[in-house]
Amino acid sequence: MSAYPPPPDVITGSVAWVFGDDFDIDLVVGVANIKSYDPEHLRSVCMVEFDPTFVDRVRPGDIVVGGRNFGYGHPHYPPMVALRNLGIAAVVAESFSPGFWRGETFNGMPLLTVPGISTAVVTGDAVTVDWRSATVTLSDGTSVMGTRPSPRTIAVIEAGGAYELLLQEHSSAQQGSRA
Repeated sequence: MSAYPPPPDVITGSVAWVFGDDFDIDLVVGVANIKSYDPEHLRSVCMVEFDPTFVDRVRPGDIVVGGRNFGYGHPHYPPMVALRNLGIAAVVAESFSPGFWRGETFNGMPLLTVPGISTAVVTGDAVTVDWRSATVTLSDGTSVMGTRPSPRTIAVIEAGGAYELLLQEHSSAQQGSRA
């Protein structure tokens, strides 16, 4: 069950970090911490190897940006737990590792494939993300378009994750069979 509410349709924030190609998501909290689900511990180790000020400067609605094959490796959830608990509202990348994309999408996180995004922004840029249309509006007013999520992916994100969606669908089916 997800502990995260569905995101707003339009996310307004800043680019919290820009990762390069082939980024292993486990490095966000360090490989030694990938079996922890303690939110305070994960918060304390989040991004310390990259930027010791990261935890203090991230605000709700911020996004992270990645290059190609973002999140490769084994799909561990603690790094994204840490980022979500800090307020990261979406991940926008050139492309995603399939395991990472599947796992985090089904946890209700908007993951948008947007070609050119990793060179269009820098850490600290103000952005607006319309996750339904996969549109990222940059601080200068220009927009970068990506691949729109499928209707099923939209339903999963709207529900706050696959588990919540299945509960809703099962409940609706049960009520329909009683009528």
